[in-house]
Amino acid sequence: MRIAVASGKGGTGKTTVAVNLALSIEKKPIYYFDCDVEEPNAHIFLKPEFNNTEPLGIMVPRVDFTRCDYCGMCADACEYSAILVARKKLMIFDELCHGCYACQIVCKPHKDAITMVLRETAKLEEGPAKSDIHLVHAKLNLGEPMPTPVIAQLKKRIPGEGITIIDSPPGNSDSMVEAVIDSDFVILATEPTPFGLHDLKIAVDTLRRMNLPMGIVVNRSDLGDRELWKYSEDENIPILLEIPFDRKIAEAYSKGVPVVEALPQYREKFVQLFESIEEFVNKGME
Repeated sequence: MRIAVASGKGGTGKTTVAVNLALSIEKKPIYYFDCDVEEPNAHIFLKPEFNNTEPLGIMVPRVDFTRCDYCGMCADACEYSAILVARKKLMIFDELCHGCYACQIVCKPHKDAITMVLRETAKLEEGPAKSDIHLVHAKLNLGEPMPTPVIAQLKKRIPGEGITIIDSPPGNSDSMVEAVIDSDFVILATEPTPFGLHDLKIAVDTLRRMNLPMGIVVNRSDLGDRELWKYSEDENIPILLEIPFDRKIAEAYSKGVPVVEALPQYREKFVQLFESIEEFVNKGME
């Protein structure tokens, strides 16, 4: 089962929900995929021992100029303007390439002058963490503009067994979509503020277009206003858990200590959160 944790905006407690949910699940094995590759932080709380490191990246074209006749077919095929051909010159802009192979496909029957090579854009790290959780994350190299292909490669490592928690990037961009796609259920972490509700609505619309089941976790639930609850009722989206504002939670977070360890009374709440999701997913499979 794949459970993704997303949020319409940053700072709503997405990683807090994902980490404490993973620590509260008794069924094994559990895999935690931190797909927020621009700023992964689950390792701060789960304390993994990384025993495997691999490069991740995008396949970019390289040209054999002894074969190339500068016909421009590769540039015409590129939807991202990553190739420029002019006056017997050919330039490749690696940062614009999306690794779609279109240039190689059109060139192969003509001159077969293009091969694809890996351009490293991120580093994958994985290893065992707390509570027998296997943590996998990737860190995007400084200055790299495209997290989505890295997330796609990271998710290829998800096994077919056990329970996988996917910690998605914040917001509603294509990287969030890549992270949550194919999930069995999506938790939307939010807060009861006008900004939180505004971005939550965008996230809900995105997930509905993807036909993904979802529920809401409200962080700092005793602050703000009650518009979020009204929206949840009107849209028939269940609120699965409410986490009140608590200084002790903030203090634990600042020290890299999960809530369920600092305040054990919350563990049962996250157990119930998982059981609610599991029941919903099982009903959907019947």
